[in-house]
Amino acid sequence: MVRRLDVTGADGVRLAAWEFTEEQTAPAGATGSGVLLLHGLMGNASHWAPTARWLAEGHRVVALDQRGHGSSEKPAAGPFTREAYVADAAAAVEQLGLGPVTLVGHSMGALTAWQLAAEHPDLVRALVICDMRASALGAASQREWTDWFRRWPAPFASLDAVRQWFGEDDPWVERPNPARGDFFAEVMTERPDGWYPVFDPAQMLTSRETWVHDAHWDSLAQVRCPTLVVRGLDGELGRAEAQEMVRVLPRGAYAEIPDAGHLLHYDHPDAWRTAIEPFLEGVLTS
Repeated sequence: MVRRLDVTGADGVRLAAWEFTEEQTAPAGATGSGVLLLHGLMGNASHWAPTARWLAEGHRVVALDQRGHGSSEKPAAGPFTREAYVADAAAAVEQLGLGPVTLVGHSMGALTAWQLAAEHPDLVRALVICDMRASALGAASQREWTDWFRRWPAPFASLDAVRQWFGEDDPWVERPNPARGDFFAEVMTERPDGWYPVFDPAQMLTSRETWVHDAHWDSLAQVRCPTLVVRGLDGELGRAEAQEMVRVLPRGAYAEIPDAGHLLHYDHPDAWRTAIEPFLEGVLTS
């Protein structure tokens, strides 16, 4: 079962949180230490469904649609700063009674998670970082993303057309990747003339500026809780940088998933579970 819970984020932004439960578990909104899942840029809470289902067998699990994403508010004036995203996540932990929480974040959500852990150690019990770099990406990356958004053939005629473009036709796809097509099909909405992303690409570009131009090693070093850094061998986080992140973390550990790319938690759910479950069992039962 999935229940929607409403959260008031920074600046009064309305956020949608989704609690995954078994029918026999406590009612939505019950207090208690839990797990908060934070998706990456352009993602939404539904991308965590496979992970949330097995975690909900023994724990309280909530996935948050971050501002500008999913069913959460997309304020035209923002802000879409690191401070706003972190404050939203803190609000979710506090308002839903999840703390001390175990944070599991992918990409942008992982950066939000470790910044929250650094700034509010009392709220965070443990952390999983999924395929997110601590180094700045550089201005060229932002230009590439701007050009990429412009190449999208939106509106798409159908969800099948979405899957075809993102899974095969997108110039960024090196070989057919049906899971990538499915991933983007989940973040589309239908309008009279076709299918569009539920998010504003301009807001996504604004959101990523802070890791395009800024490194985040200092905040990573301030994370005191047990932390697992996970990467796919074909993902965006290289092995050398991942291992340096583990070294910088006071209580860091490392895992990697063969034959996986950036969306490792989504398109390799079984291998993802194998990689993170022992760590989560250790921190959630301690």
